[in-house]
Amino acid sequence: QVRLVESGGGLVQAGGSLRLSCETSGIIFGPYVMAWYRQAHGKEREWVAAITSGGTTAYTDSVKGRFSISRDNARETVALQMNRLQPEDTAVYYCNRRPAISTWGRGTEVTVSS
Repeated sequence: QVRLVESGGGLVQAGGSLRLSCETSGIIFGPYVMAWYRQAHGKEREWVAAITSGGTTAYTDSVKGRFSISRDNARETVALQMNRLQPEDTAVYYCNRRPAISTWGRGTEVTVSS
């Protein structure tokens, strides 16, 4: 059974930081690209950051230089360090493979106040 459990979200002021974590099971983690996505209220889910099994990373333009994705292949976890948060980063954040599989976790909510 596939499980994706995101945590670490919360309310933070603009300019602040949060670190998100994702625990996975049943997903065959190792060989695949893992990613973080987010969905703001009333908008479609969008890709935010991705990391290959070897550690190569990629980011959507709006978070480059502020967010950092990492993974632990032994623990099958993915993290997202978010710095200099802005109100437009407010969203529910999810982890998944990239391309994503059909199963999604509940996400973790990030709210950035101005």
